[in-house]
Amino acid sequence: LQIGHANALRQAKMLCDVSVVGVSTDEEVYRAKGVLPVMNTEERYTAVEGCKWVDEMVKDVPYAPDMRMIDELNIDFIVHGEDVAVDQDGNDVYAAAKAQGRFKIIKRTEGVSTTDLVGRMLLMTKEHHTDRDIDESKIHELSTGPSNLDPKTNVKFLTTSRKIIQFSSNRVPKDTDVIGYTDGSFDLFHAGHISFLKKCRAQCDFLIVGVHSDDVVNKHRGSNYPIMNVHERVLSV
Repeated sequence: LQIGHANALRQAKMLCDVSVVGVSTDEEVYRAKGVLPVMNTEERYTAVEGCKWVDEMVKDVPYAPDMRMIDELNIDFIVHGEDVAVDQDGNDVYAAAKAQGRFKIIKRTEGVSTTDLVGRMLLMTKEHHTDRDIDESKIHELSTGPSNLDPKTNVKFLTTSRKIIQFSSNRVPKDTDVIGYTDGSFDLFHAGHISFLKKCRAQCDFLIVGVHSDDVVNKHRGSNYPIMNVHERVLSV
């Protein structure tokens, strides 16, 4: 579940009171797309269930939604990104929902995709690592309006700063809360990270999570690690 998926779930939740998310099995994805998912079925169940914008999860759903199932679940409309999803025969899998006026489109998150992440691993590139010269004190300025900073070096940071605000719960600890802390790289955020953080959260009332910078991760792990830059990892956590 990369941040593009998380942002799609966030946008979907903004359109409704209860967000129901269906997850297909590995076999169903392979039948429809001809390739297996990067994360297996159980890992994807854990990732979706752990997302704060998901109220209910439905397992083992068909790649092409069955409108009878949609009615049985009392769902008013289906939400999907701007890209057209087709089955193995090239048919629009959401044609029935569109015909009934029960389909809403959300915007794709620019600059991130599963294909891009896989490419970083295979090509061993470091271009995705964040600019060491970016002034972290500019977060508020960048996230609230125009600035005089060079847009060529800060455009990705500008986008991410706004996303941090969108992703944030804005919750602060109460005086009586037991506060816990953990940290890590959380690279390629996965089901194992989610399970670990759940266990940490169970030990306290308010959990603070630190995310290591790209420089720190690369110093200890070498090669082109981290695969996800610090902004992508922060949003994932």
